[in-house]
Amino acid sequence: MLTRKQHELLTFIDAHLKATGFSPSFEEMKEALQLRSKSGIHRLISALEERGFLRRRHHRARALEVTRLPNEAGRELAVVAPAPFAPNVIRGDFSGRFPAVRAANEAAAVHLPLYGRIAAGLPIEALRDQGAQIEVPLALLGNGEHYALEVAGDSMVEAGILDGDTVVIRKGDVAENGQIIVALIDDAEVTLKRLRRRGNSVALEPANQRHEIRIFPADRVKVQGSLVALLRRY
Repeated sequence: MLTRKQHELLTFIDAHLKATGFSPSFEEMKEALQLRSKSGIHRLISALEERGFLRRRHHRARALEVTRLPNEAGRELAVVAPAPFAPNVIRGDFSGRFPAVRAANEAAAVHLPLYGRIAAGLPIEALRDQGAQIEVPLALLGNGEHYALEVAGDSMVEAGILDGDTVVIRKGDVAENGQIIVALIDDAEVTLKRLRRRGNSVALEPANQRHEIRIFPADRVKVQGSLVALLRRY
């Protein structure tokens, strides 16, 4: 039998894992349970681990695994791992240096400006390869202005975004909490991360447990656009 706080924490961790693919931070757990210190979270996690509801993956940051859940009647339920993230990947023929995606039914397509590989140290406009474009099916796009970026690195692999992929971005300076965005930090560094607002701070979350979450004052981060589609070369 779990205490109320143990049950609340286990439920919160399970929901966060299913929604994001990685476990919440101790700060997030403390806020969710309205505790005053992280030491209370440590005690709850240890108790859940001893009872076989949680497992820690040692030597990995923020690595908690829910092994089972209690139901309302007190019986234990087996935990079924959530289905892996399935991004909107367009498979097709590619040619030349940059991928060009063509819809199988010859649907209408548009040409978007293709920026260089998204990397630290450069504002988004500096990445632009003048004249480079990519053809994208019109059905993938909604309202607004769009551009494409080549992805460098593995910080978003657990969201299905791999090194060398091309992402389609809707340009804009506003994004919802939890969206994957192109963020400009200190008017100098560009990165593709998940947006989390925390009071007067902004957290940029990777989708790879080997990478750390970066937290900044809100005035240091500008939204450059939000992810709408992913193109991949095979």
